[in-house]
Amino acid sequence: MDTTNTSDKSGYLEEALDRVHASGPEREGWLTNHAPMVVEALAAHGQARSVHRWLDLYRDRLEDFPDRTAPVTDDNWPSALGDPRRIADWTDHFSRTLAERPWKDVLAEWWPRLLPGLYGGATHTVIRVGHAVRALEADENTPRLTELAHALGYWAARHQPVTGLAELPGATTAADALDAVPAIERGHVGFRNRLAAVRRLPVWARDVTDPDTAKARLTELVRAATHRYATHGHGEPTMLVHAATAPNAVVRALDSLPRDQWVPSLQAAWTASAAVTAMYAPAAAVAFSPPGRLTAEEVVERALAHGDEHVIKLTDTALDIGDDQALAAALRSVELSEPLA
Repeated sequence: MDTTNTSDKSGYLEEALDRVHASGPEREGWLTNHAPMVVEALAAHGQARSVHRWLDLYRDRLEDFPDRTAPVTDDNWPSALGDPRRIADWTDHFSRTLAERPWKDVLAEWWPRLLPGLYGGATHTVIRVGHAVRALEADENTPRLTELAHALGYWAARHQPVTGLAELPGATTAADALDAVPAIERGHVGFRNRLAAVRRLPVWARDVTDPDTAKARLTELVRAATHRYATHGHGEPTMLVHAATAPNAVVRALDSLPRDQWVPSLQAAWTASAAVTAMYAPAAAVAFSPPGRLTAEEVVERALAHGDEHVIKLTDTALDIGDDQALAAALRSVELSEPLA
């Protein structure tokens, strides 16, 4: 069941985004500010009246917007790409650009430039863009356009490509391909060090050339990664969420992008999901039986009551899939994660 509410006109999301935009996209030097993604997810699933209450609980994790360094321009942007010191500069650049041109034109221009670096910020960069795109598809207004500027600016500043991966034999289905991902050696601490330790990944969906097939395979990947969380999320309850939410962000952007960008988007999303799987895979699966069968609305309410940002975002993705296994994965994240105090 799809609980997405694309017709919410309450203004609560806009108010929440205005609050959030006074803060930077990170805290404590590298940790991601999840507030813009969470408030969009809550509003999308009928919980717009709860966004301010949730933000009040999260406000101690917000930091001031970073200082500006020098303007990013159409000429110098390549040298600023991937420089986290330029977050404010990049945000300014996209704010100016989005004021001058339709947002879908801007997204289409920058998507292929940014796509190779979607691993930056532990994939939260592309995830934030996916939430911003869904909000704009529902209703285009100033706070939502501002959110896209912040999201694209964050992605550009944290742009981090991954290259030199050795290819392993693939599998036919996304689920089997994820099962075939080898875990990295233990002992690596932190996302960037773990990502650097990913050396080999299976090939999957490499033969896809048709955009519609690419979209279907992407949806298959999101479903497989979401289902997998129910039995493998204990490997790292927070980080393994991104094996599902990162490719789902790409799915959300597809219909706003030119069709010739769909196939490369599939390949980038697969590499991201597989890399996260390799970085945090547990030694073995653990069976999980949810406490009874709940409706989608009940699962959303449990996620909101729990409050953890990753629980809410995985629930959001699970609701896009909509089947019982996906909802079980959302409930598993509630069980594994620490509540937002």
